[in-house]
Amino acid sequence: MVDYEEWTAELDSHEVTVDGHDLEMAYYDAGGDGDSTASDNPVVLLHGIPTSSFLWRDVATALADDRRVVVPDMVGYGQSSMRDEFDRSIRAQEAAVADLLDGLGADTVSFVGHDLGGGVALRYAVHRPDAVDRLALSNAVAYDSWPVEPIVDIGLPSTAKENTVEEVQQTLDDMFRESLTAEDPEEEFVEGMKAPWNSEEGLVSLVRSAAATNTNHTTEIDPNEVTAEALLLWGADDQFQPIETAERLADDIESAEVVGLDDANHWVVQDRPDRYLEELRSFLVEDTA
Repeated sequence: MVDYEEWTAELDSHEVTVDGHDLEMAYYDAGGDGDSTASDNPVVLLHGIPTSSFLWRDVATALADDRRVVVPDMVGYGQSSMRDEFDRSIRAQEAAVADLLDGLGADTVSFVGHDLGGGVALRYAVHRPDAVDRLALSNAVAYDSWPVEPIVDIGLPSTAKENTVEEVQQTLDDMFRESLTAEDPEEEFVEGMKAPWNSEEGLVSLVRSAAATNTNHTTEIDPNEVTAEALLLWGADDQFQPIETAERLADDIESAEVVGLDDANHWVVQDRPDRYLEELRSFLVEDTA
């Protein structure tokens, strides 16, 4: 198990511009083995809220045996810029990811998005259909399925003004432990999820990121416009983003297949790691061989 410090030591950084703001975007980049085709067509893994690229640590290293893998910390998250005064919405994240991928020379990509990162990937696939060949969404935000109440509460300005860093860390600790299926969750996972927010700057950035969750940014797009092959790989027991959202997406995306994983909640990547990777590898590697 890779811990948070070990993971972040492997990250690079690239300057992206969003709404005129120059921001540092941290990212993991591995695999491809010098194959130009693989390098031009990476798998891009996008996390949600309140997580970071650390969510994908095991998936990324496993997929890098076969594909180039790029895993950003979205702006305002992880090791990316956290200062105040810039938009953290999925509209802004879509622009940041596009700038990053352009800088990395990625002509087409295969997206994997969880939670809010799924919303970013969905917008990207709608707006740039020729640039996305495969789209895997897991317990993703879509339509008017979000924001969920715990994130709305975190996004209130009073959260940063009236709570200490330690108090918000405890809120996050409780949220992760209560929504994982394991009775005794892996400490490295829980601590790694909390780590980026464990400072005054991190606390404010978390609040701003939560405040930026905007239903309009998924209701304004039409999933029918996705042309990529799509896999809706879902934790079937999720109360935040229930599998009915995946089924609705499957009705709207022509090529989509729903695969529900039992005994998996919102953090499906962590709840069913072996089965999740098996399904994802089949979709991203074996089906393209």
